[in-house]
Amino acid sequence: MISLEQQMQQRQVLAPQQIQYQKMLQLNNLALEQRIKTELEMNPMLEEDLEQELEQEEKDTETGDDELESDDYDEEFSPEDFMNDEYIDDSYYSSKSKDSEDPASYYSVAEDSLYSHLLNQLYLLELSDDLITLGEEIIGNLDDDGYLKVKLETILDDLNLFRHIKIELSQAEELLKTIQSFDPTGIAARDLKECLIVQLKNSTFDPYYSFIAETILSEHFDLFANKHFKSIMSTMNLSEESLKSALDIIQRLNPKPGEGTFLNTQFNRITPDFIIEEFEDEFRITINDRNLPSISINKEYTGMIEAYKDAPPEEKEKKATFKFLKEKYDSAKWFLACINLRRETMMKIMKAIFMKQINFFKLGEQHLKPLIYKDVSDVTGLDISTISRIVNGKFVQSPQGIHELKYFFSEGTMNDEGEEVSLRIVKTRIKEIVENEPAKKPYSDDKLAEILANEGIHLARRTIAKYREQLKIPVARLRKHL
Repeated sequence: MISLEQQMQQRQVLAPQQIQYQKMLQLNNLALEQRIKTELEMNPMLEEDLEQELEQEEKDTETGDDELESDDYDEEFSPEDFMNDEYIDDSYYSSKSKDSEDPASYYSVAEDSLYSHLLNQLYLLELSDDLITLGEEIIGNLDDDGYLKVKLETILDDLNLFRHIKIELSQAEELLKTIQSFDPTGIAARDLKECLIVQLKNSTFDPYYSFIAETILSEHFDLFANKHFKSIMSTMNLSEESLKSALDIIQRLNPKPGEGTFLNTQFNRITPDFIIEEFEDEFRITINDRNLPSISINKEYTGMIEAYKDAPPEEKEKKATFKFLKEKYDSAKWFLACINLRRETMMKIMKAIFMKQINFFKLGEQHLKPLIYKDVSDVTGLDISTISRIVNGKFVQSPQGIHELKYFFSEGTMNDEGEEVSLRIVKTRIKEIVENEPAKKPYSDDKLAEILANEGIHLARRTIAKYREQLKIPVARLRKHL
């Protein structure tokens, strides 16, 4: 039976403008620059304020000239002054660079990519067109580490199905082995074992110990992976010295031949969104947005809005133009408001983080305090979701280096003195202990807990194990070295 009833519901509906603002909060400065350029193309009511940029450039030039005039040219400089590592080390940019440093200098263009480097070697081979196509498919399916994770049979099936190219598996295996001998050696391997063996076969190490190393990898890989060295020595009847020499060769091989060898695209050092500089024991926080286009509303089009606003109904073309420009005008106003509001919100959050972690910026990592989003929310009055959007993917450059904003957030634990210690510091300490542990007898999780307890930090063994796993540190047995 049909019935009518009234219901009262409370719903929160976000306006498109609010959604746009929340999305802009997530953008870092580089992404915002692209977003502004896109909006400039889409909205005729916006224009790039070139006059303001020219005035700023002139101002910078005048300031530079004044500084030059005030310099003492009689001061002598030696070649060592310009060759000193202090002036070219990365720490210079993190602690001494000022607004005159162009963030574009952080960019570097790769001269070649791994993909094109491998293709160039492939095209030098005398192969049929079908095998060249197969080689291109193999190279195109390599992951970032240089491994072929797609089965060779799958590639052959796809070539047969979509390009009507039929190649025998034995031919494909032969071609794959050839590609694996390309530079860098071991590329296109299907697993770590194959990658290392290929490199050994193409190496110039001592033949005797290379043979031992290859035997270990091919016949006793599981024992090697689990570091059961005594079992390997017993099975292969090796002395500890011979095993150590063979393991030294294996350790000199590259487990990720595709990583870092070439760059597939342009890469950039992290461009910070904030810059914190220290001047005479005082800190200054700025947003690193000098490269953002300066935009404003087009006065010519706003004049057309005023002219067409009172157009009579019969002038439909003017009415349609007025409606279009009015919509774009409202959109442009909100876009500019979003940029300014985003800037204010970012500064508010960065200042709150700075005040909470001021000892870190003054004294270093050991003075990092526990901090959660709610702490910043209580100070700024902003919602936790807003803080999360600002923090994710944003970086700050300070005298302590460049850090992601998320770096400053972590929970804490109490030490024996009743002080809260950041869990990030605890993890750093665990890493330091492991790095300095005896190679032959690595510390167990119980031993790590005992060492930390002696330093006043009491954590359960399972908590130590969790932090160790988060740091990607293997268990003690797998850290053992001869």
